[in-house]
Amino acid sequence: MTTSFLPLSALPGLRAGLGTLALAVLAGCSFVPRHERPAAPVAATWPDSAGAQEAGAGAAAADLPWQQFVHDAQLREVIQMALDNNRDLRIAVQAIEQARAQYQIRQADQFPTVGLSGGGTRSAPNPMQAMGGPSVASNYSVGVGVAGWELDFFGRVAALKDAALANYLATEEARKAAQISLIAAVSGAWLQLKTDTELLALTERTLGTRDQSLRLTRLRFDHGASSALDMRLAESLAANAQATRAQQQRLRAQGINLLTLLVGQPVPERLIPSLPPVHTPEPPRDLTQPTPTVQPAAELPTFTQVPAGLPSDLLLRRPDIRAAEQQLIAANANIGAARANFFPRISLTGSLGRVSSDLDGLFGSGGSRAWSFGPSITLPIFDMGRNQAGLDAAKAGREIAVAQYEKAVQGAFREVADALASRATLTDQLAALQAQATAERDRFRLADLRYRNGIANYLDLLDAQRSLFAIEQALAQVRLAQRAGEVQLYKALGGGWTEPPPTPPPAAN
Repeated sequence: MTTSFLPLSALPGLRAGLGTLALAVLAGCSFVPRHERPAAPVAATWPDSAGAQEAGAGAAAADLPWQQFVHDAQLREVIQMALDNNRDLRIAVQAIEQARAQYQIRQADQFPTVGLSGGGTRSAPNPMQAMGGPSVASNYSVGVGVAGWELDFFGRVAALKDAALANYLATEEARKAAQISLIAAVSGAWLQLKTDTELLALTERTLGTRDQSLRLTRLRFDHGASSALDMRLAESLAANAQATRAQQQRLRAQGINLLTLLVGQPVPERLIPSLPPVHTPEPPRDLTQPTPTVQPAAELPTFTQVPAGLPSDLLLRRPDIRAAEQQLIAANANIGAARANFFPRISLTGSLGRVSSDLDGLFGSGGSRAWSFGPSITLPIFDMGRNQAGLDAAKAGREIAVAQYEKAVQGAFREVADALASRATLTDQLAALQAQATAERDRFRLADLRYRNGIANYLDLLDAQRSLFAIEQALAQVRLAQRAGEVQLYKALGGGWTEPPPTPPPAAN
């Protein structure tokens, strides 16, 4: 492209033209559709089966920092380690930085880019040589200029900036959603690991009980008080407990591996739920020595109860729903940019500087001031439907964004409803299982006493052992489901991404 220089006397006219263009920019139009939040495709209240009436009062989940939601100090430390080291969360943070940079790029497109340029040419032969001039012609220039600044009359650049801003905000909300999911995943993995540890301890205690029962049966068999069938049943029951112990050991090891992955580094041994010491009972010295019953498992840590609120609160509380809405705003902005492509695109190129035929005199008396002004306009006439296809693609993208938003709302509604239904029913189920476990422990004690005194057969004792073991396992699993349900409700209601206010520094004396 050839740049022509105009005399400095024309500069006032240039200023007037730039002022007129600036007013036109300020009065520019926008083809971005008005954003309207789609109607939530869910009911206005939670289902009756969800037990929302039992939600209680208290701080909303989104307003409750996770440090206050989690009561266990060890679990809080594990969660903090995960927030500091988890790789998925790091990816989400870097995605925010990337989206922020893209927004800054689009924002910079609204302003002219000013650059310093300089150049020089030497050519021969010189046309002035016949008049006594030098044989080589020289030309040097230096100046400050603007290249290709688009005047956004129809809002194309502004629409692209708005789309970049919405994508940035959506990425920020996605990072919050990733943090909520991480907190819930770490809490669930830690609860599962603690439950697996308790189940392993339960299996160890059960195995000790069954080994003692096996030794007692062999003693009775040696004295002719039991049959070979009783002894084989006792051996089968002990072998079953050994197989269950191996299974629980595997599950506990896999739970530690999962927790390590979520945390992003090896978890300190002091933060891993440890096995309680297992007491192996001594062989019975006589037939009247009672077999110890299986002790109940330890309680899991508790969490703060959060109210359910209304389904409409999710639209403002859930980061993933807010991210979907920002994606919808970005899709609207893309439609505006696609519509603007049907209209002329005006760009400005200009510079102000000095020219001289002598490099030494470029900034002295040998140089002269000069400026250049080169507006350009591009008007689409025939593009084989490219602009129309771009607009159709943008409209389809908006419909996709609407469907994704509605899907996010429906998914959130279901998650909360499921969590509320779990909270309403698991409490009753846990209470019933605890009562059943108490009855089964007493039944096992009585069956063992009757068997030792020759009143009942070994099948009664075997049935009592198996029933007690199964109830203790079911009780641990339901207790886990109840605690995990509290975590899932906290996550579903949008909690876990706010931070507690900083502690004020102590006042000076």
